[in-house]
Amino acid sequence: MIASLLIANRGEIACRIIRTARAMGVRTIAVYSDADARAPHVRHADEAVHIGASPARESYLAGEKIIAAAKATGADAIHPGYGFLSENADFAAAVIDAGLVWVGPNPDSIRAMGLKDAAKARMIAAGVPVTPGYLGENQSPERLATEADAIGYPVLIKAVAGGGGKGMRRVDGASDFFDALASCQREAASSFGDDRVLIEKYILSPRHIEVQVFGDAHGNVVHLFERDCSLQRRHQKVIEEAPAPGMDEATRASICDAAVRAARAVDYVGAGTIEFIADASEGLRADRIWFMEMNTRLQVEHPVTEEITGVDLVEWQLRVASGEPLPMRQDELAIDGHAMEARLYAEDPAKGFLPSTGPLTECYLADHGVRIDTGVEEGGEVTPFYDPMIAKVIAHAPTRAEAIELLSDAVISTVVWPVRTNGAFLAKALADEDFVAGHLDTGLIARRGDALMPATSPSDHGLAAVAGRLVEHYAGSPPLPGFRLNADPVRTVRLEVAGEVHAVEPDEEDATWVRGEGDHARIDEGGQTFAIRLARTDGAGGGAASDGAILSPMPGKVIAVEIRAGDAVAAGQKLLTLEAMKMEHSLTAPFDGTVAELNADVGGQVSEGTLLAKIERADND
Repeated sequence: MIASLLIANRGEIACRIIRTARAMGVRTIAVYSDADARAPHVRHADEAVHIGASPARESYLAGEKIIAAAKATGADAIHPGYGFLSENADFAAAVIDAGLVWVGPNPDSIRAMGLKDAAKARMIAAGVPVTPGYLGENQSPERLATEADAIGYPVLIKAVAGGGGKGMRRVDGASDFFDALASCQREAASSFGDDRVLIEKYILSPRHIEVQVFGDAHGNVVHLFERDCSLQRRHQKVIEEAPAPGMDEATRASICDAAVRAARAVDYVGAGTIEFIADASEGLRADRIWFMEMNTRLQVEHPVTEEITGVDLVEWQLRVASGEPLPMRQDELAIDGHAMEARLYAEDPAKGFLPSTGPLTECYLADHGVRIDTGVEEGGEVTPFYDPMIAKVIAHAPTRAEAIELLSDAVISTVVWPVRTNGAFLAKALADEDFVAGHLDTGLIARRGDALMPATSPSDHGLAAVAGRLVEHYAGSPPLPGFRLNADPVRTVRLEVAGEVHAVEPDEEDATWVRGEGDHARIDEGGQTFAIRLARTDGAGGGAASDGAILSPMPGKVIAVEIRAGDAVAAGQKLLTLEAMKMEHSLTAPFDGTVAELNADVGGQVSEGTLLAKIERADND
């Protein structure tokens, strides 16, 4: 058995691998970049090695540094996790050449499945059904267009070396083909250094079904049943589950047997996933499910398989890498209940799902009845350097309906601040009537559009509770702004949420769940946190800066300050510029006036809602 293991990764997957390794008595070594010096995976490991600056190419993608760290710490093996170098055959070979154990498939298997055209050719030879399409070497635009015509529109252009939704274009008619091809080839060349493409028939009602396979060095290969990853946004998985809704036993046997044949075709050892696309227009049928690609690593969504089978896939990886046979035979594996996973990301649905970075002043992940796999914690930070995942929330229950309920409750109970999350979006997706009924495909989220977007303000009940809290705060103090002493008990409080002003009657009986200080408060509803403050009563109209307060709309860096305290400014004049995630955002004066207060310096990092400047109206107009 491997005695010491270096994890060539970070975040939740590093923490998850460490957890199993520790339970097996395996010593663990973490690696970390500058940005991750205080990350949980660094503390949880028995030893940690700094490998470089924050950008991934200088740390987690620097294979030579990782191998050097393994040698220096006496590690026996390297586990790549997922992402970064996990499917890099050259890195796997370098690990083996350094005399270390590679916890993953052999480099030849990675290469065999790394290029989509070659992988499909192998699958055809192995008798695995593949999507109708063109895999040829002739890459001239004219030949590709001819093949697309022969396949029949709509078609999908896919980068041969692609993955993660990049290098992929749907084309609905011949008139759009050449433009889509050029765009796809440019993205493929930029992302993968390879502009070759293949053409596939586009499935109009597609389901993304994948099968977990596992092989050992003794010639054994088993499957651990299927997962359904059809709920996607822009080709990125949102919610995954196992088993697939609507999958009957005959279809399951067919697709799982095909997955095992695919793994055997490349002498596969370790954990892998065979991805299929299904035409679900007439339900799941064995004759309408085709091979798409193989991921030669552990998947992000592997916990749902663990939950329904009771198998620890990381433990199996370590045992197989140590030369042991698979711990279980195929006839010993069975499905128990239903599992579902939601990916909680630090991203802001209101801003096009842009990553939301900054400090995690509050980070409460409700773990009652669910499994939480995370690599962050309260007091930590979401940086702009890596995938913005906060946690994977996994529910397991006897039935699919119960799993949905458990997962929804956990997502709704999550509290993260001031970083924004997709929690409310996940909650709405879980409540969608077609999803609940199991009528899903990869286009469901796109079809729903704004219907799945989170609310922009709290419920009336929530606003009333906030107003009640503020009334309590001002009790015995100077009058609440907008109130008169000894006034009629029927009162209205003006609250501002995201620039919108709401007139609210306070509910002091139900204010205990509101968090606040002074004239600011926060409440958590439906999986998101709302920041609320008293609207000023200076006669200005509603708006985010109606009182002259210039607040940071996002966490970011101040890259330009165009004003000084005391300057006269005109409405619309640029005051400051922020940068976040390589995007610039200019803040302008809401009206003519004078800079009464300036709290920003070039180079300073600011949180969302920070008061950067204060403008006083000219002549009190």
